[in-house]
Amino acid sequence: MRMLLKACMDTEKANEAVRNGTLDKLVHQVAQQLKPEAAYFTAENGRRTAFMVFDMQDSSDMPMISEPFFQDLGADITYTPVMNMDDVERGLSRLG
Repeated sequence: MRMLLKACMDTEKANEAVRNGTLDKLVHQVAQQLKPEAAYFTAENGRRTAFMVFDMQDSSDMPMISEPFFQDLGADITYTPVMNMDDVERGLSRLG
């Protein structure tokens, strides 16, 4: 299922990760694992935030994906099922 991962990172932990070079490594590690179709990075409410759209094969993958963000960056994580335009069209075609 296509999912949107949102990771809002704790500022102090992310600052330290930038200083010691682990933020870049963590982001690349997660990207290699997820192979996202899109990845965006911004500041939201004053916190570094990553958005990644990827295909989640099984919900049991969530701990493996989330833990590096939780443990290393004190991040708040959300997962949201999302659709692209093809998915919307397919879904709408199934209506009455």
